[in-house]
Amino acid sequence: MSSTPTKKLRLFLLLAITLVAMCPVRAATQNAEELEKSLPTTLGKFRRANAPEIEVPNPDTSEFTAKAYYIGSDGTQFTVALYHVQQDSRAYELLTTTAATLRQNAQVDIGSTIGTAGFAAHNVVAFFKGPNFVKVEGGNARADERERVALLALSQELAQRLDRGEGEVPVLLKHLPNWEQAEKTAVYLTRFSSIEPIATDPVLNVISSEGDADAVLANYDQARLLVIEFNTPQRAAENDQRIVARIHELWNLGQSAPAAYRRIGNYVAFVFDAPNEQAAKQLIDQVHYEQVVSWLGRNPNILKEAERRYVETTLGVLVAVLKASGFALIGCFATGALFGALLFTRRRARQRSIEAFSDAGGMLRLNLDQITPQTNPARLLPPH
Repeated sequence: MSSTPTKKLRLFLLLAITLVAMCPVRAATQNAEELEKSLPTTLGKFRRANAPEIEVPNPDTSEFTAKAYYIGSDGTQFTVALYHVQQDSRAYELLTTTAATLRQNAQVDIGSTIGTAGFAAHNVVAFFKGPNFVKVEGGNARADERERVALLALSQELAQRLDRGEGEVPVLLKHLPNWEQAEKTAVYLTRFSSIEPIATDPVLNVISSEGDADAVLANYDQARLLVIEFNTPQRAAENDQRIVARIHELWNLGQSAPAAYRRIGNYVAFVFDAPNEQAAKQLIDQVHYEQVVSWLGRNPNILKEAERRYVETTLGVLVAVLKASGFALIGCFATGALFGALLFTRRRARQRSIEAFSDAGGMLRLNLDQITPQTNPARLLPPH
């Protein structure tokens, strides 16, 4: 009797081991399918010269890094590095940090010409689209115009094959003042543990994100604007208290402090290196936190929301009907007036063209006095 539980336990352990062993195989299969779709053997006029070199940092996730070489029709070789991550925001972070590294030696501006966003600098083209970050490099450090055109063509071919994902840059970036211009040089971090990769100012060493906060740093002339978003108001409040205390400590020590600081909802915003306090205040005033409320369960205000939508829809229909009726009435009056004016003008013209006198106003007249001839003598044959 005791052997039955033992057999069940062995069967359960065998099944668990089988499932665990299948997970890496399934992840590897998914990575291979995604890789073949993203880095095919041919891309337009380019052909792949080798089997992609794949690195899987974590078999439990779908993330992987692949590197391949493509050769153009003229024999020029290009290196393609594809980083497939779990979130679009992580791919955008890789784009901005890569641009920041290259920006130390050259002017690099991020735009929307390639993928969702990307840049082209000398012999490097990089972009992100969906959960993918791609970096394409030419073999020549001083690429000529022909090679730069080929780089862009290869990058466009790659971008067309990638999943679009959300198709947008992170929302935090869009809350910056004049974000389209700021995006060119902005640096973004998602779920960061340390802010040091983008800013090392003394006031920032008291920030505790616990790996659950996003940040963006943008330049505005001489000033730098740093906005950090915490995912809970409690964490934002705790960091705000530490930041305010740290700013007062820096003031007392005579050390450098932010030109302006403010907590805005779940955001904390800093302005560094501003020319004066007024300019810093004007910049930080343009940062707005847009709160989004969602119910985890049933929305208790669902009936009120439905009633509000019904009233808005009914009023919209009523206004549309009134507008249509008014336009139809105006159209009828206008059409009637037009035809009436044309008829009146035509009859007046006919009256002016009659040479003989008529006491009937040009209308039909009964020949009761036998004066008007019944026939037109001019139309009769002459007598023989």
